[in-house]
Amino acid sequence: MTAIWRSTLTLAGAATLSLGIAQAQTPDLSDPPAIEGDVVADHGSHTIRMGIGLAETSPQYLSSQYFADILDQRTEGRITVNIFPNSQLGDDVQMMEMLQTGTLDMSYPSSSPATTYVEELAAFDLPFLLPTREAAVAVMNSDVAQSMLDAFDGTGIKALTFSENGYRQLSNSARPVASPEDVAGLDVRGLTVRTMENPVHLSIWETLGANPTPMAFGELFSAMEQGVVDGQENPWSTILTSNFHEVQDYGSETRHVYTPFILMMSERTWDRLHPDYQELVQEAARKSAEYEIQLATEYDDWSREQLEERGMQITRLDDDQIAAFQEAVRPVYDEWAPRIGEDLIAEIQAIVSETTGN
Repeated sequence: MTAIWRSTLTLAGAATLSLGIAQAQTPDLSDPPAIEGDVVADHGSHTIRMGIGLAETSPQYLSSQYFADILDQRTEGRITVNIFPNSQLGDDVQMMEMLQTGTLDMSYPSSSPATTYVEELAAFDLPFLLPTREAAVAVMNSDVAQSMLDAFDGTGIKALTFSENGYRQLSNSARPVASPEDVAGLDVRGLTVRTMENPVHLSIWETLGANPTPMAFGELFSAMEQGVVDGQENPWSTILTSNFHEVQDYGSETRHVYTPFILMMSERTWDRLHPDYQELVQEAARKSAEYEIQLATEYDDWSREQLEERGMQITRLDDDQIAAFQEAVRPVYDEWAPRIGEDLIAEIQAIVSETTGN
C-alpha cells in the first residue's frame, strides 16, 4: 500500500491501530500505480481538507490517499490533502453544502444526494439500468457523464470525476429476501429500509412494498442496532467496512442500483488554485478514480465472502429472481423517465447495449 496515511488519526497509536485494521480487513489489493509526471512549478502552498463518508479500509479512502500522494509528490509537498473519513465532517448532503460555502475543500459523495444540484444524475438511480460493471464504467467515461459533471458549474461545486460506489445490495435483520414478496412481507409487515435522501430510491422501495426511511449514513449503524430500521442497501464493501454485519443477519445480492461516487472540490478552492495546479488536480482525480474502480472491483466479491464468514446469511439471486425484481419496479421507470429525460436514458441504454452486446 502507499506511503503516507493522512487523516485526523494523528496520534501514533491511533495511526497504528488504523493500519492494523486495514491489514486485517482488506484483501490482497493492487498497489496504487506509480506516480508519473514532472514536478509542477511553484505556485504557492495549499492545504486541502477532504471529507469522505467511508472508513480507512474502504476503496474510497485508499484511492483518496493515492490522490493526495500524487499532489504531494508532484508539487514537492506544496499541496497537502488532509483526509477526514467516517463522516467525521458530516454526511454527503452536509459536506456538499460546506463545499458551496467554502468551509470544506473536497468531498466524495454518492451521486444520489447530488441530484439536488444536477437532476440528470437521477438516471444512475434507476433500478437495473446498468447490468454490468463494464457497462457502468463505459457510461461514466462517456460524453453523457461529462455533461453531468459540467452541469455543476455555477453551483459552488466543481465536479472532477466519477468513480465507483458500486452495486447496491439489500441487508436486513428480519428475514431472508429472495423475492419482492419478501420485501413487502405479505403476512408480516414490510421491511423498514434506510435509503439515501433521494426520491428515486424512495420510489423503488415504496414500489416493492417496503417502508423507506431516509437517514444520514453516519446515523445508520445505531439505527439498525436499536431496531429503528430493519435494514439498508449499500455495496458489499461498504457493508463490510462499516461493520453492518454486526447488526444485520441477512443479505440479498439484488444489484438493484449501480451508484457512482463523484469526486468534488469547492469552486472557491478551485478558483484559488493556479491553472497549472488545477490541471494537476484534474489529472490526479482521474487517475485516483481509475484506481478506486479497480479496488472496488477487487473488494466486492471478497467483501461478500467475508460477510458470510462473519455470519451474514447471503441469498444470491438467480436470473429469474432478478427478473422478478425488475418487473416489480417497472412503475419506477414509468414515473421517473419523463422527469429525468427519456432521451438521456436512451443515450445511456445505447452505451449499455454497445458494451454488453445486447
